[in-house]
Amino acid sequence: MFTGIIQAVGKVAAVQAGNADARLLIDAADLDLSDVAPGDSIACNGVCLTVVALDAASFSVDVSAETFRCTVGFPEHSLVNLEKALRLADRLGGHLVSGHVDGVGEVLRFDPVGDCFELLIRAPGELAKFIVTKGSVTVNGVSLTVNRVDGDRFSINLIPHTLEHTNLHALQPASPVNLEVDMMARYAERILNYRDQT
Repeated sequence: MFTGIIQAVGKVAAVQAGNADARLLIDAADLDLSDVAPGDSIACNGVCLTVVALDAASFSVDVSAETFRCTVGFPEHSLVNLEKALRLADRLGGHLVSGHVDGVGEVLRFDPVGDCFELLIRAPGELAKFIVTKGSVTVNGVSLTVNRVDGDRFSINLIPHTLEHTNLHALQPASPVNLEVDMMARYAERILNYRDQT
């Protein structure tokens, strides 16, 4: 479990491809790995991955074909938002994030508005119903508040701090992004649908 509050931005230093899977080496020099051990989880661009090896400045993870299928993937040399798993004593500054990406959205617009930027994203149709005005959504692992919703499109205001401390500053129109909707919305839909089917 995560919060969507990014702790560092790393880089995919190497991709060792298998048949359909891959092992990634993540350069994480800006992330404190002193309390991380093999078997721990680190969210990389919102994807919960298991550490299989590490040293003081990097760690390795295995990525399955299924993960590649439902995310934007991990191109070599790409920047990735990093967050270590939530501990029970930690502050919950964002919202509860599972690290299980629901789908890939598309950036439609990324425009300056004063000192901030407005990010407009198109969500896959099956996810759009879970995104609500003033609700939470995770974009590339970053917990964000939805400003407006129009059908399958939603907008977010990005403050300078977010742009400085995540990889979202590199987005541009047509960029794909990992999306995870608020899990509470998913539970609510399941409860309502189950009740209607009984």
